[in-house]
Amino acid sequence: MRTTEAAARERIAVVLRTEADDIADRWVQLQLARAASGDGVGESALREEADALLGALLAGLEGDLPVERVFTGHQALRQAVSDLSLRRARNGVSPTVTALAVMALKEALLEAVQRHSVDGDELFAASLLANRLLDTAGALSFETYVDGREEIIRRQSRQLLEVSTPVVRLWRQVLAVPLIGTLDTARTQVVMENLLEAIQEHEALVAIIDITGVPTVDTAVAQHLMQTVNAVRLMGSDCVISGIRPPIAQTIAQLGIDLSTILTRATLADALAAAIQLTDAAPAMTAPGAER
Repeated sequence: MRTTEAAARERIAVVLRTEADDIADRWVQLQLARAASGDGVGESALREEADALLGALLAGLEGDLPVERVFTGHQALRQAVSDLSLRRARNGVSPTVTALAVMALKEALLEAVQRHSVDGDELFAASLLANRLLDTAGALSFETYVDGREEIIRRQSRQLLEVSTPVVRLWRQVLAVPLIGTLDTARTQVVMENLLEAIQEHEALVAIIDITGVPTVDTAVAQHLMQTVNAVRLMGSDCVISGIRPPIAQTIAQLGIDLSTILTRATLADALAAAIQLTDAAPAMTAPGAER
């Protein structure tokens, strides 16, 4: 059995060495003619993919890795399949279409193997081996695609969070963060990071967190607010929470949430007025080495 597999492996390697260009052309044609043509990848890019993958496949077959690990264990080959999948993931192509693009290589390779094989048993063995190889490639492409899409989704979610939590400079050394929607752990982290960076950049003395757009305040939301306030204070700045509407005030009181250590105001205008008073009362910053 091993001898038959070794012979089939060598047969496929010979085919790749002698007909790489034809196989690449055929693979590109199949992708352009089928559903994969909607993947947003141009013909020149497809040809580059084909050349890279077929070259890496030949190198993998000429190595010592077993057939089942050629695609997963050979670094250049695995990278070629990963690049193919990630490129389609970024273009929003479905995983099915991406897998079909890899499967099209199977057809192109089998056609070339058939042209080089005159013996039926030899053709059968080479075809089985080609199927095993390309099935592994299809599974790898699907796995890489899913991981790539998840990373893209995480990055886009992060970008949306940053856009939805802007830090606004309202006055000299006064910043504000208008919050709209639910305040969860992930969003709190983004708010905190953006606000602390802005405090450092603008040398802000007061940060206003406006929760007018937050529909409800429960224990979890209050905890998130307290964490942000504590982080702001560690930066040496004061914090004012605005947007405390009557329903919010009643909920906070009923839940027994203690915000007594935090300066709160009903409206953003009131909070800005309080912030200006705080900045006016703050001692003037003195440059290092200057006389006080």
